[in-house]
Amino acid sequence: MNFGTLLALFFAMAFGMLFNRLAKVAHLPNVTGYLVAGLLIGPSLWSLIPGDFQGFLPKDSLSSLGIVSTVALGFIAFSIGAEFKWSRIRHIGGKVMIITMFQGLTAVFFVDASLIALAVWGVAGSNLPVALTLGAIAAATAPAATLMVVRQYKAKGPVTEILLPVVALDDAVALIAFAVSFAIAKSLAAGEGMSFKAMVLEPLAEIFFSLLLGVALGFLLSFFLRFFHSHQNKLMLVLTFVVGGVALAERLGLSALLLCMAESTFLANFSGESDRLFQLTDEWTPPLFMLFFVISGAQLQLDIVPKIGLLGVFYILMRSGGKYLGARWGSAVVKADPHVKKYLGVTLLPQAGVAIGLATVVAATPGFEAYGSRIQAVILCGTLIYELVGPLLTKVALEKAGEIEKTPKKEKKKA
Repeated sequence: MNFGTLLALFFAMAFGMLFNRLAKVAHLPNVTGYLVAGLLIGPSLWSLIPGDFQGFLPKDSLSSLGIVSTVALGFIAFSIGAEFKWSRIRHIGGKVMIITMFQGLTAVFFVDASLIALAVWGVAGSNLPVALTLGAIAAATAPAATLMVVRQYKAKGPVTEILLPVVALDDAVALIAFAVSFAIAKSLAAGEGMSFKAMVLEPLAEIFFSLLLGVALGFLLSFFLRFFHSHQNKLMLVLTFVVGGVALAERLGLSALLLCMAESTFLANFSGESDRLFQLTDEWTPPLFMLFFVISGAQLQLDIVPKIGLLGVFYILMRSGGKYLGARWGSAVVKADPHVKKYLGVTLLPQAGVAIGLATVVAATPGFEAYGSRIQAVILCGTLIYELVGPLLTKVALEKAGEIEKTPKKEKKKA
């Protein structure tokens, strides 16, 4: 078993690095390369993991890598919480919060409403639990792809100033929406019906206790950091608390994503060393995130894709429309710059890490297996499309807003 797991890790890392380079050559985001690498070496195509590679790998090699995805999700949430520093939130003001809520929740509503309509019309693959879960995941945006475009082209202006904090706050909206929607979806899938307890009390309890335990762990982490002086030891302590938080959430049936987000939020606001600690964590996590995306790609079952065609099309179209119109409406409410109103929504389409993470949680949830693989397939297919098209649309939108300087002809020749 150990040999099979280690060999599966080797294939995931080797092909992840290979497609990282190929993605750069093709001017695509790294995450796209990782997903394609995972798809190729997964059971749907080459079967390097899992499956029988000349008799070396056991058939459960992919499932044995589940611990990597679980830990990676904790660190994804931990990095999101780092953005919730009170001084930063106070600086960006209420306008960004209003725009963030508008574009995130409008996407949730559009996807929910359209997929519920498909379920009513009897379209195969769509039902209430699937609609609620996909609707919540629709709120998530991929900050990495957006930031890459902004930094690469040195974009500056009102759209960029609003865009950066929005993508930072957006995933938190998605995590909270997901905690509520998925709790209701699980109750419906289990046949518990639309009771007040299932729809309101249980989701609120999960959110409350996840955040409470996260704050408690954040307090303990900030306290114990005083007894360590080297950066290496402090980094190891942070890693210990993140992994411990994920373990506690798994054991207590809480949201590991909300717990780790609350943990890092407390650290960001009450520890003077938080900036350096988050920087150290960011330097440690790239290999973990690479494995997470490769494993996610390997989990994509291509034989399911034809069965979710209309479901996937509606998800992509309704999420895109919700993001664009929500950003436009939110900008109008706060009377933002006309360029923000016109172009911000286009820059919010990329979707990757958190969305894939939430889909992974769904697929691994006991009792939700009948829907999990379908939801994961929709999200992974959507991610491939969004990550191919999203960064390009972000660049075009920022160019039209006049926030990307045109490269002089002499510089182009030199490049």
